[in-house]
This record gives sequence, structure tokens and C-alpha cells, in this order.
Amino acid sequence: MSELTIFKHFDDLDQESKYLAHKAKDAAHFAHANYSKFCVGAALVLEDGTVVTGANYENASYPLSMCAERVALYAAAAQYPDKRIVKLVVVAKKKGGKDLVPATSCGGCRQVIMEFETNQKKPIALIMQNEDHHWIKASSAADLLPYSFSKQSLDGPGKK
Repeated sequence: MSELTIFKHFDDLDQESKYLAHKAKDAAHFAHANYSKFCVGAALVLEDGTVVTGANYENASYPLSMCAERVALYAAAAQYPDKRIVKLVVVAKKKGGKDLVPATSCGGCRQVIMEFETNQKKPIALIMQNEDHHWIKASSAADLLPYSFSKQSLDGPGKK
């Protein structure tokens, strides 16, 4: 069942989400954001409690850049291929800044998260801060990316 919850204050989040947000903020310090000055950090937790982080890494040729979410997801897949991802938290700050700024996952990251959910046959909870500085908790990437592209899209109708 799809669910989207909005929390007005950081303190309203559950302890695990707050912990992951802090880990994501720490990861944002390692962002290579020389062009946009927009440092993004992501932290995910696996079913066994292992935390994996990632930061965005920009390239002068923008399409070669990598979002923090995908860095964390791919690192988790490479290092812990048999572990299910339970939750992913994304935060951002301006380079040199201390305070978090609103940031939600881009469409490409949402598509990648959907594929991870499909492969592990379980949703991944997502926590992000919207433009109103409220915290959004989605129970699945499907909440944020309706009509996603999938293997079924490639196979055609009626095939699995």
C-alpha cells in the first residue's frame, strides 16, 4: 500500500531516520560539487542494520556526474549483494554551508530506486526535505514515480 507522510519538523522523524539524516549530512561533506555548489548526501540502511552512504560527484561534462542516491545504492549492491535495502535518506546543503536545504531525488534516481525495489521484491522507504522545509516520508519510490519504466515495459503487455 502506498503512503506519503509529511513531517513539519526534523524532530518528528523516527530515530532511525534522524540517524540516517545525520549520516547523509556527513556524507555531503565529501561531495564533489565544484560546479553547482549543491552538496548532496545519501544514507541507506540495510536489513541487518548496516549503513551505506554516498555523495554526489560532479563532472565538467554534466551527464557523467553521479547523484548521491545512486552512489549509495550501487555501493550497497556491490558490497552487500544479498542484503535488502530498507530505507534511504537524502539531504543537501550549499557548499560551505551548515544548514540543510530542500532536496528531493531526481527522476533518474527515483527510477533506479524503483528497479532496486523490483529486484528485492520489497519497497524502500524514502526520506527527503521538500521546498517547504518539511520532511517527506514515502513508503516506496512508486509514491514518487507513478508509471515508472520497468522490465514489463520492455517485454510488452501480458508478459512477465
